[in-house]
Amino acid sequence: MTGEGHGGADPTGTGRVGSGPSGSTDSASIEAPAWLRPVMHAGFYLLLVASATRFVGHHGWHGATPAVTGLGAGLAVAYALGMLLPARAPRPVRVGWLGLVVLLWVALVVAAPSFASCAVPLFFVALPVLSVRATIALAAVLTAVVIVAQVRLGAAVEPSLFLTPVAIAGVTVAGYAALAAQTRRQRRLIAELVATRDALATAERTAGVLAERGRLAREIHDSLAQGFSSTRMLLQAAQRAWESDPVAARGHVARAEAATADNLAQARRVINDLTPPELAGARPLPEALRELADRADADLTVTVRVDGTPGPVAPPVAAALLRIAQGALANVREHAHARTAVLTLSYVDNGIALDVYDDGVGFEPSRVRPDGVRGNGLRLAADRLAELGGTLAVESEPGRGTVIAAAVPDAR
Repeated sequence: MTGEGHGGADPTGTGRVGSGPSGSTDSASIEAPAWLRPVMHAGFYLLLVASATRFVGHHGWHGATPAVTGLGAGLAVAYALGMLLPARAPRPVRVGWLGLVVLLWVALVVAAPSFASCAVPLFFVALPVLSVRATIALAAVLTAVVIVAQVRLGAAVEPSLFLTPVAIAGVTVAGYAALAAQTRRQRRLIAELVATRDALATAERTAGVLAERGRLAREIHDSLAQGFSSTRMLLQAAQRAWESDPVAARGHVARAEAATADNLAQARRVINDLTPPELAGARPLPEALRELADRADADLTVTVRVDGTPGPVAPPVAAALLRIAQGALANVREHAHARTAVLTLSYVDNGIALDVYDDGVGFEPSRVRPDGVRGNGLRLAADRLAELGGTLAVESEPGRGTVIAAAVPDAR
């Protein structure tokens, strides 16, 4: 039969060829097309009926015909039982069923050699039940039975009598073995691909977690940490002036209290959605910068300038620039000893830029320690802008003040 050459069928109806018994170590599971099962079963019964018709046509209904017919019916029923076996039937059950089918077929061939043609489907019946080695051994037995049957039918003894069954069995088993090996390779490849996919997914999740941690670190640094630093400085100033200038000390305490309240609002915003409270309600960035300037210490005069026509700015960009301005002014208060600072916001086409200038003592940018407070703030600000496609530059010189320039080419 030609239909079996594509990989055979599973007599249990599972659609697997060469799945081997449970626990087999030298067989591989080959998924057979759904249409192959009914074709395989129909082919077996077609050969069985054709062989029976041929036998009855040659011998009539007398002598051994009733016995041969009974054996044929028994083989048909036994084969049908295999089709009804559960897909996960235990190995002993499947092997026992196959043994019954083979024994009935051998008995049938001994009684009527014309049934030898049913050996071809039996090759494929064995594939999903036995291991490769056991299937090869069974194929050798079936081939020998077919050759003996051909001789008993009176065929002339010639090489083709022996070579044809051997060739059919050899091609069938070799083809199956090749398919089984290919299946094993494909499954190893699939397993490797799945492992690689899982590793990539894990790496992406890890990268996402790290990115979120970095973002939270920047938010905390630019909001809470700066607020705490400002509050600390105000309280220190109040302590120094407590005896000598009580009025100034009370002013420092009042500003520290306001800074603490502002820090509390910042903390709540960080917990909620990390949006700066100054930008809540779609507040324009220039307005938020002016509020920031108004909250500056009395010792520092902060001016806000806006160049160009203000346009829409994406919330992440506005938040980043506001945080950079907050951090820069905190550095001015803590390190620069400046009297004035200027925040210049420039709108250019779709881009936006923020320059923060102070007339303080300045510093040497190349000598800023990357693990220091000031260096860490600059690094976090640069990272924040880089995520938005922007850049951060620092220009400073001892005794000549400092300019921090942030730019985002596409702020919309």
